[in-house]
Amino acid sequence: MEHKGRGFGAAMLLCASLIWGVAFVAQSAGMAYVGPYTFTAVRGALAALGMAVMMVVLDRKGISPKNTDKKVLWRAGILMGTIMAIATNLQQIGLMTTSAGKAGFITSLYIVFVPICGLCIRKRPHPMLWVSVLVALGGLYFLSIRGDFSMSSGDLLVLVSAVFFTLHILLIDHYAPKVDVVRLNCIQFGVTAVLSGVMMFLFEQPKLSDISSAWVTIVYAGLFSGSGAYTLQMLGQRRVEPTTASLLLSPENVFATLAGWVLLGQKLTPRELFGCALVFAAVIGSQLPWRKIFGKRSVATGSPQLADAVAQKNP
Repeated sequence: MEHKGRGFGAAMLLCASLIWGVAFVAQSAGMAYVGPYTFTAVRGALAALGMAVMMVVLDRKGISPKNTDKKVLWRAGILMGTIMAIATNLQQIGLMTTSAGKAGFITSLYIVFVPICGLCIRKRPHPMLWVSVLVALGGLYFLSIRGDFSMSSGDLLVLVSAVFFTLHILLIDHYAPKVDVVRLNCIQFGVTAVLSGVMMFLFEQPKLSDISSAWVTIVYAGLFSGSGAYTLQMLGQRRVEPTTASLLLSPENVFATLAGWVLLGQKLTPRELFGCALVFAAVIGSQLPWRKIFGKRSVATGSPQLADAVAQKNP
């Protein structure tokens, strides 16, 4: 029965990974109708609404955690929502000049960045992690660097967004054990929507007709990728330990590339496909318990909460 439960949890995590991978296509396709800030603002509002509904349902069933410190909750939500707004909008703007598949793979570098940032809090990674870093950098070169050693502006923006997603993950590691994560997610999506909405009115001319034209992609990115996939991730991690959960969620990069190819006709060159393969190998390598493999206690991914945080990233 326990084995069956783990299998069910793994299936839910893989479904979440698939949803997040396809979300890159939704984000890219939505740009044909609305600007990046408009897309992120409406998406964030829908995600916050979805999480609010989930919160009400869990409260009525008596499932929500009790005694959450509201001051810590709001401080964390505002800070994380601000970081998420920066990361998501950079990613969204980058998608204007890069493909969904490339954006998915470049964004996946956060899984390598997180353990590296662990050095700042005295969490020494296994030496094999540095091999993953070098492989990832090589993959990024083949994926994004052109003959004149330049990256497209979209590639660079998505790479910077990956750095902010890394910071966001580290904040999750710090705050998630202290507060109700459903309320936390609701607040941060709300903050993202508000901040993106300000940028939307400053730099874009949003029209209800344009938003209506992009409703399929916005609803998918907001409710399915935001609220829906997050629910699957929460339920799945009740049955699967954190490191395995991270591995099960990491194929979102592959799903992003496949979805871009199938749905948008975005084809990658053999050079770019080789780069994708290297980045994917680095992503998997960065999450393997190398110390356990070599007979020592695994600390390659830092604390269990940090591994949880890595698994909680969504596009």
